[in-house]
Amino acid sequence: MVELKTDTSIDAMHEAGRIVGRALTAVRAAADVGVSLLELDEVAREVLREARATSPFLGYRPSFASTPFPAVICASVNDAIVHGIPTRHRLRDGDLVSIDCGAELNGWVGDSAISFVVGTPRAADLRLIETAERALNAGIEAAVVGNRIGDIAHAVGSVCRSAGYGIMDGFGGHGVGRRMHEDPPVPNEGRPGRGLPLRHGMVLAIEPMLIAGGRDDYHTSPDGWTLRTNDGSRAAHTEHTVAITETGPRILTAR
Repeated sequence: MVELKTDTSIDAMHEAGRIVGRALTAVRAAADVGVSLLELDEVAREVLREARATSPFLGYRPSFASTPFPAVICASVNDAIVHGIPTRHRLRDGDLVSIDCGAELNGWVGDSAISFVVGTPRAADLRLIETAERALNAGIEAAVVGNRIGDIAHAVGSVCRSAGYGIMDGFGGHGVGRRMHEDPPVPNEGRPGRGLPLRHGMVLAIEPMLIAGGRDDYHTSPDGWTLRTNDGSRAAHTEHTVAITETGPRILTAR
């Protein structure tokens, strides 16, 4: 069931989203050659502590996971698409890093992700990240009252496919609210004019996940969480929590 949020609830979600934005900004600033993924996780934890917020990631255990998630960020490097567990791995020059983070404040959740390169970037990685951001922006622009979920999916997928990238099969965006994952699912590819109508008060996480090699398949790492490209190519992940309103889409996790 899709819960429509009141304007007051959307304002409260914006407060949670602002914390997520601060955490991602702090992590991006701290990320450098030689810094470990665990150190980046601690940076995000400190932002949450200072804001008196909690993490919807920490201890999360969906049906596909064999163990609860042990961190407050997902840190996915190079061929890892999403759900990377922060480890002692130290970042190397040219690593492509995707960071996903959430915050819960006063019972409301915000969820967002960024991708960036540490040190000297490859031109191909910058193009991949720029395309992921364009796909996210296209999805947000389609998130208007009167459109349908398929319009968002089509907008995201069209940008990805036209650039020659793969789209992670079976994963996409989702509703957000009192819980991190709510109805409706928001695919990263679809047909325009299809699916659930968008109404004022719906809040969605729109999150393109692009695979550089152009294929859609992936596999789960032995840790039970990290999803990696089958062809070993790099991946990028971007995400915002967005409210559907009568005056247009409202980004709740702006950085």
